[in-house]
Parts: sequence; structure tokens; C-alpha cells
Amino acid sequence: MADADRIRGVSSALRSPGALLTWPPPRPSTRGLVITAGAAVLLALLVLGGWAWYAAEQRRVQGAYAAVMVQVQAAEAPDAPAEAKARATRELEQLLARYPAARTVPQAAYELGNLRSALKQYAAARTAYDLAVQRGATGLVRALARSGVGRAWEAERDFARAADAYGSLVKELEPRSFLYEDALIDQARALELAGRKADAVALYERVLKDVPMARRADEVRMRLATLGTAAR
Repeated sequence: MADADRIRGVSSALRSPGALLTWPPPRPSTRGLVITAGAAVLLALLVLGGWAWYAAEQRRVQGAYAAVMVQVQAAEAPDAPAEAKARATRELEQLLARYPAARTVPQAAYELGNLRSALKQYAAARTAYDLAVQRGATGLVRALARSGVGRAWEAERDFARAADAYGSLVKELEPRSFLYEDALIDQARALELAGRKADAVALYERVLKDVPMARRADEVRMRLATLGTAAR
């Protein structure tokens, strides 16, 4: 009897006006379904619209970059006048300012560094090379940008800083990289010019040890002979 009374009590509570549960549950209204469907369609349209805008923006960036690179390649020719280099430099700077988040920023910044260096604007060249690295340059572009920083310091005869810049590049390279040999030799040369001959000798010898088939082995042995050290 006690169980039957409890069941009747629960049934009575569910039938009461204040009941929290009703069965069967109410069907959603047609108006609610329409609103939900409309919201889903609107969301889908927004996503598609955003993607279309992004794709169009990327095409604009690529088109602008390609147009500027035509000028850059002409300006990098050996017989290109200084004005052509300066004009291409301005175009690259405007491109970077117009599209600061574009995927082409590392390459554009690297090219800007090259032009600045050709114009003997070495501090500005280092800034551009550093920008290329900071904005995610990878592979060859990253390595060449780091090397560019070293060459800019070397052009200003700040050989200690040049050696540091080349050393940063060496740390990022594996001995099997085709850039490794040149980076080591660049660092050794900068150390030699900075008066740190013992450190330079150690690096020249490291070239012969780490790169047994070094392309510039004869040059390295000549430097070691000049420094009074027999090449091993």
C-alpha cells in the first residue's frame, strides 16, 4: 500500500499546474523552427562570404606582389641605375605597409633588405632582413636573410657583430646543408678580421672536419696557411 500511495503522489504532482515535467513534451512552434533555420542559413552565408573575401584579398596581394617583383628583378640587375633600385625599394615598402599580414611579407622584406644593401643603406637593410626572420621566413629565405645581416655588419666593418650574425646562422644549419660551409667560412673570416685569429683557425678547421668534400677546401687551407696553421 505504501508503494501505491507514493506512485499516486508522484502522478498527482506531475498533473499539478506547477509540475516541472510534462509528457509528451511540447512540439516546437513553426515560428521557432523558421527562426532556427534562418539563423543557420545566415551563418552559412557569413562563412562563405568571409572565405570569398579572404580568397579575393589573397589574389589582390599576389597580384600586387607579382607586379612589384617585376620592378625588383629589374632593379637587381648589375647595370640597373640607383634610381631604379630606389624606386623598387619604395614600391616594396608600400607593399609591406599595405599588406602587413600577407604571406608574402617574409619574401618581400628579404628583397627589400637586398635593395637597401645595394644602396649601401646597411642599417635599413638589417632592419628589413630582421623583419623577414621575425615574420616567419623559413628555409632558404630565412638563411639568406640571416646571412644578409652579417654582410651588412661586415660592410660597415663591424666584424665582431658580423661574426655573431653568421654564428647565429651556423647554429640553425645542419652540416649537410649546402649553406653550412659558406656560413662557417663567413664566420671564420669575420673573426679573423676582428682580430680573433685563434677562433678563426678553429672554425676554418671545423669546415674541413664537418664538410670533408668542401667546395672551398683549397681556400680554407690557404687561410690556415696564412694564419700559420697547417691544415689537417
